[in-house]
Amino acid sequence: MSRDTDNSKGRSLSGPNLEALGMDLGGGNVPPQALDAEETVLGAMLLEQRCVDEGMEDLTPECFYNPKHRTIFEAISALVSDHSAVDLITVTNQLRAMGKLQEIGGPVALANLTQTVAAAANMEFHVGILRQKTIQRDLITAAYNILRLAYDDSVKVDTLVDRAQSDVYAAIQNNVKREVRDVGSIMNKVMNDLSEMQKSEGLPGVPSGFLKLDAVTQGWQPSDLVILAARPSVGKTAFALNLARNAAVDHHMPVAFFSLEMSAEQLCKRLMTSESGLDAAKIKGGVKCEPYEWLLLEQALKAIERAPLYIDDTPGIPLMEFRTKAKSLVKNKGVRIIFVDYLQLMQGPTELRGMREQEVAAISRTLKATAKELNVPVIALSQLSRNAVQRQGGQGRPQLSDLRESGSIEQDADMVIFIHRPDAIGLSENPEEKGLAEIILAKHRNGETGEIEMRFRGEEAKFFEEEDTLEGQSRARLVQSAMNSSS
Repeated sequence: MSRDTDNSKGRSLSGPNLEALGMDLGGGNVPPQALDAEETVLGAMLLEQRCVDEGMEDLTPECFYNPKHRTIFEAISALVSDHSAVDLITVTNQLRAMGKLQEIGGPVALANLTQTVAAAANMEFHVGILRQKTIQRDLITAAYNILRLAYDDSVKVDTLVDRAQSDVYAAIQNNVKREVRDVGSIMNKVMNDLSEMQKSEGLPGVPSGFLKLDAVTQGWQPSDLVILAARPSVGKTAFALNLARNAAVDHHMPVAFFSLEMSAEQLCKRLMTSESGLDAAKIKGGVKCEPYEWLLLEQALKAIERAPLYIDDTPGIPLMEFRTKAKSLVKNKGVRIIFVDYLQLMQGPTELRGMREQEVAAISRTLKATAKELNVPVIALSQLSRNAVQRQGGQGRPQLSDLRESGSIEQDADMVIFIHRPDAIGLSENPEEKGLAEIILAKHRNGETGEIEMRFRGEEAKFFEEEDTLEGQSRARLVQSAMNSSS
């Protein structure tokens, strides 16, 4: 939408005809602007190289409301890109070469800008004003687009909500500035964090509940994007639920689980199966439970009911809705880790629908950006292509190139973990290998890679690092206690 304005009259010269739409978005007000600051910034850039550097670092052409000022800044940007000097003469020549010198008022207009500079030392203050006005204008533009779409009955509500979140998020993110920090201040923070870790017991990250896995990862680290990938029916969701349960139940850490494939009720039934050790058929209601099994179920579920585990089962959740909910859960519930089951079922940006590879790439980037922004690990499940099963040799072991639909998943991930079960994909009929699982750390940006052997008990929907575990012994005692209570 055009922002050209006749400032002498305080009204728009061009742009959307709000009256024709029956809407007066700004109540007749002129969009936020600071023309004096624009003139001061451009004048300072024409006078001092230091100001050119500051302006190019913090400003874009959209930061200038006046079209003439925007054109002058574009000419300065072109000179900087060509590694040319910036002064009154070079900018005049550049505008002449662009065919826009007379459009901005000629050399006299440029000379007048240099006369408006009271003190170039205030450059940072004036740049801050322009950035603030830009954010205000961008938010107004986003609000106008939302309002216009809201009046259009042909636009689906889901599309409207997705677009509204995307536009507002873009308006804010495009103007977020992250300061450059010197290595000394960063080192001080790292040392302070390390000192706190040394004082506390346990892992620096969120525990997985598997000793061998935690020995390699030191827990799931803040701001990391972890991709957990496998072929269908190998146990991705079961393993993710095991990880979520271990963090929430054993370590009382708030966990968010976004399930795009299964309902919340189905997930709870899986949790009941793995926690109680009862056969999945009994939890689903197909087989009647014995009296002692009801007692066992009640005792086993007491811990889960108190666990800070939050489940969202919105199917095909749009990216911006996911980000908004994740941010709310971290802020209001103190969530320490987020699970997404699974990545390919999320809805990417509306404009990329139909371009699957680009859509998945956008989803992957947003998951990583969310992990970094919220400073929590995000574990996203992902499907693998058939290449691993069809590949000759290697016993069907997956590779990074098998990640489905987009190579950017591998690029954005800090860690890629594969679950490999030969019996589950028809590559082994050996009874001794039934349930044998390899947890393959194929990529680990901040640590070592390798394989960890586990066992998967399908009837319990649970992974174990060893067949005979202390947890198994504890469960046996729980079963015995329940049987004695029912008899």
